[in-house]
Amino acid sequence: QLQLAESGGGLVQAGESLRLSCVGSIFSLHYYAIGWFRQVPGKEEREGILCIGSDDEITYFQDSVKGRFTISRDNSKNTAYLQINNLKPEDTGIYVCAAEGVCGKPRWEGSWGRGTQVTVSS
Repeated sequence: QLQLAESGGGLVQAGESLRLSCVGSIFSLHYYAIGWFRQVPGKEEREGILCIGSDDEITYFQDSVKGRFTISRDNSKNTAYLQINNLKPEDTGIYVCAAEGVCGKPRWEGSWGRGTQVTVSS
């Protein structure tokens, strides 16, 4: 089974930027849609942020991240990235990547990483 591992999180100040990485192993990410999700304290369910399909088409799961969040992939490194600019305290959470067949699948049941913590101080 495809395994995913996130990295790049940390404690940052508002206004700074981070690039999160999602590295795949065992199988190539090339054939998968890769989505980024966020687990926020106090909320039971993860919220979807955005996704990049195997054809590199990008799908936003929420409009509020447009302009500050960018997703990309480097198949030669078997890695997907989430660039977050101008970080805000409300961006705080555990960022998790996942792989599925397509971005539009309603319920993601494929591979999930364990997440990387992002904490933004004001």
